[in-house]
Amino acid sequence: MINIYSPATDFKPIGDQMYALVSTLFPICRSITGNGVRETLSHVQKLLPITVHEVPTGTPVFDWTVPKEWNIKDAYVANSQGERVIDFKKSNLHVLNYSTPVNQKMSLEELRPHLMTLPEHPDRIPYRTSYYQEKWGFCLSQNQLDALPEDDYHVVIDSSLEAGSLSYGEYVIVGETSDEVLISCHTCHPSLCNDNLSGIALATFLARQIEQVKAEGGKLRYTYRFLFIPGTIGSITWLARNQTNAKRIQHGLVVVCVGDAGKFSYKTSRQGDALIDHAAKHVLTSERESFNLIDFFPYGYDERQYCSPGFNLAVGSLSRSTHGKFPEYHSSGDNLSFVTGAQIAESLEVYLKVIDVLENNHTYINQNPHCEPQLGKRGLYGNVGATVHRPTFEMALLWILNLSDGSHSLLDIAKRAKMPFETIKQAAKALQDSGLLKQA
Repeated sequence: MINIYSPATDFKPIGDQMYALVSTLFPICRSITGNGVRETLSHVQKLLPITVHEVPTGTPVFDWTVPKEWNIKDAYVANSQGERVIDFKKSNLHVLNYSTPVNQKMSLEELRPHLMTLPEHPDRIPYRTSYYQEKWGFCLSQNQLDALPEDDYHVVIDSSLEAGSLSYGEYVIVGETSDEVLISCHTCHPSLCNDNLSGIALATFLARQIEQVKAEGGKLRYTYRFLFIPGTIGSITWLARNQTNAKRIQHGLVVVCVGDAGKFSYKTSRQGDALIDHAAKHVLTSERESFNLIDFFPYGYDERQYCSPGFNLAVGSLSRSTHGKFPEYHSSGDNLSFVTGAQIAESLEVYLKVIDVLENNHTYINQNPHCEPQLGKRGLYGNVGATVHRPTFEMALLWILNLSDGSHSLLDIAKRAKMPFETIKQAAKALQDSGLLKQA
């Protein structure tokens, strides 16, 4: 057996490092292509030796085409006194992502159709995009808009839309088999911490934790593939270029919104009853008083591409607050004060526990199946009989012995016993070490 998750791990310093990465990435203006994505990947490379792939503009990827590369240097709206009343340098959310260049003077009336706000949250700047329709615009708070007087405004967006490439990062940890676990996160959002700088940080440090287990001699059952990709077009591009690799993916998780204080949520794969679905649900059931269980639906993040009919991969999405369900979503409210290192670290623990299930979910056969073996003489049982409430570990031993008939996996047993998988795993190891269990 292998310990992907260890209760002895001190997650506070790991949480601090993940939050530091979020803070470093926060100011960068990212999109689905461009230098902001490359800069983001270069910071990840300092912590994890990912390979960066560049896919040229115009490359066909199924029904899509890799778009032009977008880069931006500056953008602002200045009043007639030359004062910047909307300033990209103060927040990169101020510009409609993928805006075409503009340099014009216009009245407030002419400018208004290009301005976007969140009236329900009047102090927040919305995050808006226009990837596949060439247009320009600015985002600002409703309070800012309400304060704009009639005036002649100088409108500047110093951007470019040119032939270039789409950039994504990939990292593979080779295990004992070619069967793969996919961990995917999106890298395209600008200054939004929960969605999805928290996902980038968690995926980076999850890879580091698994790599450390392997370096310490742990034999990984699966090969792990980590993808750092722009949303939608990134997963479509990877799948189009990796149809053979995709066939090796047995389990997967899309990492998103893992840094806020919301309760955990799990969106199942399209299959609905895949091992990853059962593993995630069991970990959350065992560890949490409540969590959100969401049946697959074809909208949201990149799980909808991995689960599309032509692939139908067993990929779910494990998050805290979910797509569009928290007030700070896609706005300036999703900032450095909305997430914490402790919360990302708590999410990392859950991910490690789910992967621990995948790695250790073996099926065993009881080597002494005729009635209960005498556990006391093997040092596995207390020496005081007729105890009303037997210790949890001892009950785990009995559950495993009773159900280890070659047809029940450890996860099956943990679910039926209503026990954490970690307890069942450790009890199985003790029984195996004593010669009472053999792997089927």
